[in-house]
Amino acid sequence: MNFIGVVAALATFFSIWFGHVAVRKIEFISPTIWIPTTIFATLGLIVEILSLCTVNRLLSTVFGIIGITLLFDALEFTRQQNRVHKGHAPANPNNLRHAKILAEHSSATTTDLLKREPTGEPITNL
Repeated sequence: MNFIGVVAALATFFSIWFGHVAVRKIEFISPTIWIPTTIFATLGLIVEILSLCTVNRLLSTVFGIIGITLLFDALEFTRQQNRVHKGHAPANPNNLRHAKILAEHSSATTTDLLKREPTGEPITNL
């Protein structure tokens, strides 16, 4: 039996899930974006190199998926900050970087739109 497809699907699902949650939480609390971006990019490159150097096809697949997800998550920190600017993601008033965003961008908000009851109506500015 060949388990590469199942393992690849699980690795993809869990790495994307972890990346989504990590980017949201880390960007929310981090005083700078470049530190987590650098860490995720470095880890992504290391894991991609492991993928290329691993003889085991199953492990190479998992490393490749996790590595590319980490590299994409490194880009997502900047995109998440842009979502905070636009009010699409909540700003953390206790974070100095976010406090500056709240002061400079009228569209920024502390309301988390993911923690609300869906109404079926378009979202208006809160």
